[in-house]
Amino acid sequence: MTSSVIVLFGLLTAAFAWMWYSYYSIEIVMPFYRRGNWAMIWIYSILVWLYFKTFGGIASGYLKRTDMFLSQIVSVVAVNVTAYLVVSLVGRRFMPLAPDIVLTFADLGIISLWTLVSSKVLFMLCPPRKLVIVHGDSRAADLVLKMSSRVDKYMICEAVSISEGEKLIREIILTYEGVIFCGVPEDMRDSLLCFCYENSLTAYISPDVSDILIRGAEDIRLFDTPLILCRGFGITPEKLFLKRCFDIVFSAVMLVVLSPVMLIAALAVLICDGAPVIYKQKRLTRDGKIFDVYKFRSMVRDAEKNGIPQLSAGNDSRVTPVGRILRKFRIDELPQLVNILKGDMSVVGPRPERPELAAEYEKEMPQFRYRLKVKAGLTGYAQVTGRYDTSPADKLKMDLMYIENYSFLMDLRMILMTVKAVIFPAGSSTGSPEDSDKMLSGEEKDK
Repeated sequence: MTSSVIVLFGLLTAAFAWMWYSYYSIEIVMPFYRRGNWAMIWIYSILVWLYFKTFGGIASGYLKRTDMFLSQIVSVVAVNVTAYLVVSLVGRRFMPLAPDIVLTFADLGIISLWTLVSSKVLFMLCPPRKLVIVHGDSRAADLVLKMSSRVDKYMICEAVSISEGEKLIREIILTYEGVIFCGVPEDMRDSLLCFCYENSLTAYISPDVSDILIRGAEDIRLFDTPLILCRGFGITPEKLFLKRCFDIVFSAVMLVVLSPVMLIAALAVLICDGAPVIYKQKRLTRDGKIFDVYKFRSMVRDAEKNGIPQLSAGNDSRVTPVGRILRKFRIDELPQLVNILKGDMSVVGPRPERPELAAEYEKEMPQFRYRLKVKAGLTGYAQVTGRYDTSPADKLKMDLMYIENYSFLMDLRMILMTVKAVIFPAGSSTGSPEDSDKMLSGEEKDK
């Protein structure tokens, strides 16, 4: 956490302290003494840290200024809603809402000012690093394009192929502040990485699948010999049991809570394009099991004429007007809560792919089947952190990062990040960026 973020947290906590002492502390039935007041302020500061960390509001210098601002808006609203509920619980009644609203607007002003000032100060203190990329395959071009979009942080000045030889590469690296490794063979990469370490140079590495598996491994020691233990079965049975219990409770509760939204969506589909409202499609889940995924129909009924899968473009004419809205706010995905309750899916996990699409990916990436170590998910790491045009290879790596680093808290974080994605939908006008229907296939007609 940077010092600038600490300053932001201090300002937000100070604003709450002012609101607490000015309004709520005198409104509760039995006012706190000094320590009680301090406890409430500490609770608020902890909530600020938790929500900002969850929604990416403390990734100062890594997110774009706009993304950082949106993350912090969602974070502070979530903090103040939670704080209001805590204050009401302490006061044994629903407290006046106006002070919390005033606090929220004050926080938004603080965040706006902090974002403007901190970004300028950060740019002056930490100008973009001058980097060289060492590449060995075609992935480098896409990586350079993505990193070049952050001119405030990265300045890629030169690209050098591994065919130039390690001696020349070392000489070139020394003329820059850092290096990016992409598609470099393991032996050369290890040698160059050690060279960067010796010369105190920053190194960015585009990981291979094996790198991700090692990162998720466990450190052990056999007498005086360090070992890295890769278990190879994904999530442990104990964690899978707890995950399934959470899936059952979450899906059951959400089906009840969201039933009015689902009813309105069903009626909208029916009025717009007639029956059927729900369509089924074959997808893959854990261990390659095929199941029928449920979704609200967002395309016309004959989206796949002759039963042949068709590519779906960004402005696909097959998507109905109602379907565009359903996809934009992920409402078309809600029937999958039934899949979760049945045990076909989990709340969080890799997106379920169509068997045809997965088979095509496996021709180029045999490791793509590693995603099937766990159940497919309604949301997941690749969905909330990826984009519409994220490559299948990068989605695979993100899914493996989730599997190898799974925890219950990580699932909760993914759910909260999904809420943020729904509030601020991604760029496609036709639907969710993570939906594999946009990469291959429309909707099959119900039979």
